[in-house]
Amino acid sequence: MGNNKDTDKKKIITFGEIMLRLAPIGYYRFFQNDQMQATFGGGEANVAVSLANFGEDAAFVTKLPEGPIGDGAIAALRYHGVDTSLIIRGGNRIGIYFLEKGASQRSSLCIYDRAHSAISEVELSDYDWDEIFSSAGWFHFTGITPALSERLPDILLKALDSARAHGVTVSCDLNYRSSLWSRERAGEVMEKLCRYVDVLIANEEDAKDVFGIEAEHTDVSSGRLDRNAYKAVATELMDRFGMRMVAITLRSSRSASDNDWAGMLYDGDGYYFSREYHLHIVDRVGGGDSFGAGLIYALRQGMDPQDTVEFAAAASALKHSIEGDFNRVSVPEVEKLMRGDGSGRVRR
Repeated sequence: MGNNKDTDKKKIITFGEIMLRLAPIGYYRFFQNDQMQATFGGGEANVAVSLANFGEDAAFVTKLPEGPIGDGAIAALRYHGVDTSLIIRGGNRIGIYFLEKGASQRSSLCIYDRAHSAISEVELSDYDWDEIFSSAGWFHFTGITPALSERLPDILLKALDSARAHGVTVSCDLNYRSSLWSRERAGEVMEKLCRYVDVLIANEEDAKDVFGIEAEHTDVSSGRLDRNAYKAVATELMDRFGMRMVAITLRSSRSASDNDWAGMLYDGDGYYFSREYHLHIVDRVGGGDSFGAGLIYALRQGMDPQDTVEFAAAASALKHSIEGDFNRVSVPEVEKLMRGDGSGRVRR
């Protein structure tokens, strides 16, 4: 993983839901005026876009309805160079989420309308995973996808069995969503899926919500994080599931507008912390996805553990400055920030 150049040239597959995002302009509240911006986004789709922008051969697998809305989602992915040839068409609707961006002490608000979306109604027979993974080197999914229907955990298990048979590296972002399933159900399903995972990504809350693994001396709601406590969290996750690496994003929220942001990587031999970024946020949605994409890219490039977590954290820090779900940055921009140039001065 990360040093096999033949594997690294193979395609990255991501599997999940892409949604229509409807958001008031700027920091307006819902229906403060009569306009909403329509874009697209979703965990695994966001990762695919980031990786394509980094020059990787990334494909997104999902199901989308026929018609102009499904066509629009595919066009948005193609614009960034994502391979959409594995997307199947069918179903009646695309999932929607409404986003009201917070500011200062007012929190952001997401409202989901995704029941009976096309991806939630996929069947075991819809995908030929052996064919999908025949030219793949990496597979990425999140904990959101198996929560979308009763069938999707079994579909993912089938995908993961095939990925293992083809020698494909697997990454997963735990991404617990309480609006989709209970902690008990999430723990039951993710316990099985994580047995296949090589690289696990979590935030400061996911491990606690899904597996009951809690960092000591930490209070997320007040923005107080003990970095060293996450060493124990990463170690327990690795010991429990046997993955090769565990990465954790560390967010201290001073307000909806200002966060401190960093990442940690544990590879079984050592713990590596990125520098901390003091963010003034434009749009935080997709921040974790951009960290995951940065991690995948860095590992496939054979970066050492410290540079890997630095690249992932820098890519994600930049995402917080960009409107929309997608991280529209290049490798040189991320490397520039990695080198410590975060002044934001005009480039001429």
